[in-house]
Amino acid sequence: MSIAPLILLVVVFYFLLIRPQRKRQQEALQMQNSLTPGTRVMTTTGLFGTVVAVDNEDVILEIAPNIQTRWVKAAIGRVVTPGDPVADESVVDEPVVDEPVVDETADTDTTADRNGGQDSSKKS
Repeated sequence: MSIAPLILLVVVFYFLLIRPQRKRQQEALQMQNSLTPGTRVMTTTGLFGTVVAVDNEDVILEIAPNIQTRWVKAAIGRVVTPGDPVADESVVDEPVVDEPVVDETADTDTTADRNGGQDSSKKS
């Protein structure tokens, strides 16, 4: 009877952790093996590009016009579909500009205050 909770714990552990992880790995492997030229992808580091060529375990991505980089298939995180919002294609109507920080105390500082009460314009 004392072995039943241990078996139950192993079964729960399998269904909650091991099985979903294995399923995600299989889906990722299937996605990486189905890459074809022209597919828009995002790497695991967040770089967007278009597949130009697929070699054995390598993928050549075009990240900008006439700029190509070589990646391993495992570095491809997901395929970007046309309906997905993509950060590098977003249009910003108005650029965000940080307002300069104004130090209110800097305006009250005078030459006499900086020189210990001595005005530098007076000669002794």
